[in-house]
Amino acid sequence: MTSQVSSPAEQADEAVAGEQRKAAGVKDVRRLDRVIIRFAGDSGDGMQLTGDRFTSETASFGNDLSTLPNFPAEIRAPAGTLPGVSSFQLHFADHDILTPGDAPNVLVAMNPAALKANIGDLPRGAEVIVNTDEFTKRAMQKVGYDTSPLEDGSLDGYQVHPVPLTTLTVEALKEFDLTRKEAERSKNMFALGLLSWMYHRPTEGTERFLRSKFAKKPGIAAANIAAFRAGWNFGETTEDFAVSYEVAPAATAFPPGIYRNISGNLALSYGLIAASRQADLPLYLGSYPITPASDILHELSKHKNFGVRTFQAEDEIAGIGAALGAAFGGSLAVTTTSGPGVALKSETIGLAVSLELPLLIVDIQRGGPSTGLPTKTEQADLLQAMYGRNGEAPVPVVAPRTPADCFDAALEAARIALTYRTPVFLLSDGYLANGSEPWRIPDLEELPDLRVQFAQGPNHTLDDGSEVFWPYKRDPQTLARPWAIPGTPGLEHRIGGIEKEDGTGNISYAPANHDFMVRTRQAKIDGIEVPDLDVDDPHEARTLVLGWGSTYGPITAAVRRLRRAGESIAQAHLRHLNPFPKNLGAVLERYDKVVIPEMNLGQLATLIRAKYLVDAHSYNQVNGMPFKAEQLAAALKEAIDG
Repeated sequence: MTSQVSSPAEQADEAVAGEQRKAAGVKDVRRLDRVIIRFAGDSGDGMQLTGDRFTSETASFGNDLSTLPNFPAEIRAPAGTLPGVSSFQLHFADHDILTPGDAPNVLVAMNPAALKANIGDLPRGAEVIVNTDEFTKRAMQKVGYDTSPLEDGSLDGYQVHPVPLTTLTVEALKEFDLTRKEAERSKNMFALGLLSWMYHRPTEGTERFLRSKFAKKPGIAAANIAAFRAGWNFGETTEDFAVSYEVAPAATAFPPGIYRNISGNLALSYGLIAASRQADLPLYLGSYPITPASDILHELSKHKNFGVRTFQAEDEIAGIGAALGAAFGGSLAVTTTSGPGVALKSETIGLAVSLELPLLIVDIQRGGPSTGLPTKTEQADLLQAMYGRNGEAPVPVVAPRTPADCFDAALEAARIALTYRTPVFLLSDGYLANGSEPWRIPDLEELPDLRVQFAQGPNHTLDDGSEVFWPYKRDPQTLARPWAIPGTPGLEHRIGGIEKEDGTGNISYAPANHDFMVRTRQAKIDGIEVPDLDVDDPHEARTLVLGWGSTYGPITAAVRRLRRAGESIAQAHLRHLNPFPKNLGAVLERYDKVVIPEMNLGQLATLIRAKYLVDAHSYNQVNGMPFKAEQLAAALKEAIDG
């Protein structure tokens, strides 16, 4: 753990004060500037709930934070096995932070599998809290422990706290009318109470949450609250925990405003709702459940009061087909999926390109190919989003960079779709979707005006003087065609996937017309107005690190490390991947080296090399996990020196 620096005199005073507190039976309280905690256990141990509650209290306390939930890929992995380990990592601090942290300072391991799966990530000296009740001979043999790691000296490099969590929880709940198995389920709340004591987290919010969650089962609510309080009291009274820690609120990390903790999928959902309100259009979601995008469907289904309609289709193709139909009918239409679903939706995306209707395709990327790694993150759908359709079918691509930024990215994707009458890809990923951070709730006047004007009547005069409606007569600035609501008198027009005639929209097989329409659709995408790329380069560096999407946090943390060490490096991060910002070529020309870290095998680097003829250097990782700042800093240092 990194503590704030004290002078020798202050350290001496603290030592004396510590001895005095110890003599008086008062425990030491140490001030830290940041902490990284990982909760780990079986899928049924409630680690995600435990981490989420600790995160919520940390957010309400005012710390900056970043989280990394890590789910097992198997739906029902055997209990006590390595594939069944679920973990939740939280990094919180009294200053601005960007990542969930490279290595935990504290590991809470609920069983031998959790310990074995995670101990390799811990630095020497880290604290390890283990549930000793689960370290039976059979449980240890199941994960390959021949001897108990609690007794064979293999953990001597760590501060180990053996705690019989299960026994203590059952004892604390003996007055409740619960079976032993029912009582054991509350051991995660005991652990949460203990950690809340260790780090001086508020408790009122968790108790309110438990009363609300189990409102229909007040006995279960009371038992969980009792276990939570028992964990707190255990920390206060046991001699094994002689020290607790304080991490002050991050008072200077945030601009003034009202904040809440938010995950990427929740922020994206709110962004879609805000976009529909700002456009004054009903929001329609046509979707098929798929990890890690399903939470968007779950969330939007709760908001019928905002004019949201959600349709859970029988498959991916039906989901996007219904969404495209809703777009034809005048809704802000969305379909959500992950990489495997995008493959199934590709024909309908091409149809949307041909029809030139606004449609948001939200791709929460995960590891592939095929079913791949459903619960792990990756950035490997970029080329699929760019080119994964037959024919010349250009589609704009937008990518958020943090969980909170998913809100703004949704608004931006909607702006492009509505203004230019085109499907738009929004590329998030599992790391952003499930991770969380503080989000400043924007004022309504900060949101963009997304209102559109539907076609109201004829827009073209024929040679004989008669007025008609041409569905493919374009706005001279945006090249967008008019959006006509079905049933509007006089605006009847033909739609379909076969090539349209310019202006009239009639079916056309003429070679010259097809050439013109292909080039026009491409020109429309190329002409989309996007902001210039901002470059962070305070020292006129020779090396630029260029990123996109969720690599923003690790890249920025790595760049900060290098600059603190005296290195000169520039950073830029792309939100718009098609079209690229107009100044990107000029930016790239300013640097001797361009390094592009990606969680794929170099997809953005391929696009950059092809378009700008720049010898971009790839740094790639495809292990299902986000980059660590330390490894990126080492790679970038090598690039600077090379």
